[in-house]
Amino acid sequence: MKKIAIIGAGESGTGAALLALAKGYEVLVSDAGCIADHYKLELEDRGIAYEENGHSLDRILSCAEVIKSPGIPQDAEVVLAARSHGISVIGELEFARRFATGRFILITGTNGKTTTTMLTHHLLKEAGKDVGMAGNVGHSF
Repeated sequence: MKKIAIIGAGESGTGAALLALAKGYEVLVSDAGCIADHYKLELEDRGIAYEENGHSLDRILSCAEVIKSPGIPQDAEVVLAARSHGISVIGELEFARRFATGRFILITGTNGKTTTTMLTHHLLKEAGKDVGMAGNVGHSF
């Protein structure tokens, strides 16, 4: 079973952990701060290992891949350590995309992403399309 570490236990990290578990990975979730109670409960209910208030580098470096939540900087110590050990570090969106089907509209930029995303979702839904909305709006991808 492939071991995967998820860095960050907010909406994105918890969502990635649930997906990884569903896809047969052994999962470790690690957060430098406190994990919100409702995310802890989700992890505990599914038997997903987690740690908070710091990262155990030895546990993380024993994983085959690291999934980084969007709020974790590229130059965070844990990210740099994983990369220096040859461990792939990817984002939650890249990980989730491996298992998704369908078409995507990706909205980026500095200002107006939420409004543009919500408007696009609304227009497609009103047009009768089977659509979802994920990322910074709604649930994690």
